[in-house]
Amino acid sequence: MNLSRSRHKNREENLYAFTQPKSPVAESFRALRTNITFAALERPCRTLLVASVGPGDGKSTVTANLGVVTAQAGSRVLIIDCDLRKPVLHRYFEVDNHHGLTNLLAQDLELPDVVCSTGVENLWVLTSGPVPPNPSELLGSQKMKSLLGEIAGQYDRVLIEAPPVVAVTDAAVLAPVVDGVVLVVKSGSTRIDMARDAKAQLEKASARIIGVILNEVKMNGEDSRYYYYYEGKDRSSKEVIL
Repeated sequence: MNLSRSRHKNREENLYAFTQPKSPVAESFRALRTNITFAALERPCRTLLVASVGPGDGKSTVTANLGVVTAQAGSRVLIIDCDLRKPVLHRYFEVDNHHGLTNLLAQDLELPDVVCSTGVENLWVLTSGPVPPNPSELLGSQKMKSLLGEIAGQYDRVLIEAPPVVAVTDAAVLAPVVDGVVLVVKSGSTRIDMARDAKAQLEKASARIIGVILNEVKMNGEDSRYYYYYEGKDRSSKEVIL
């Protein structure tokens, strides 16, 4: 598969780090990659959950582009689409979604049977697979926990996309079994009380929240798309504005 010749709308408009590697947007994702590394120096995040407060906040775009720039830096990266309700990551990389995570959890399959190459060196994706009737139960199963442990031993970084926190319990179910969580919120759309509620739900589930990504911010009259905020143990912050 040659992504450079593809004209898929999701890829062209949202996979900036691959289609526009020299753009300010791509550079912003590289800065995000660096900030995540420094935000977790004491305990590196091999498995990182990307969650959003509500639908449409941009978690899929963040997950896909962060995966690309991390792979471009030489790390072996696996993206897992754990949004088993409305999966979209397979569209970003134009891979088949007939078989994926749900098949792996419900059937006698091995990881190599369902992991897809993306056309980006060092980057693979495990799509959601068919939408199941019991997403939370599958994600909270012992088999899922064991799978994440197995995967973490095979890749340098595992990025896991989860459904919106305030809508369903899936992100809270996954939070305790990953190394860290980043929360995506959308400027001008996400209500502050909902963001606080999402943070509280994750913390109640013993999540290690390492940062917040504020999406679609307009700064100084310019059409800015992403604003990243990371807060470390010393309460200092690092910001990257596009």
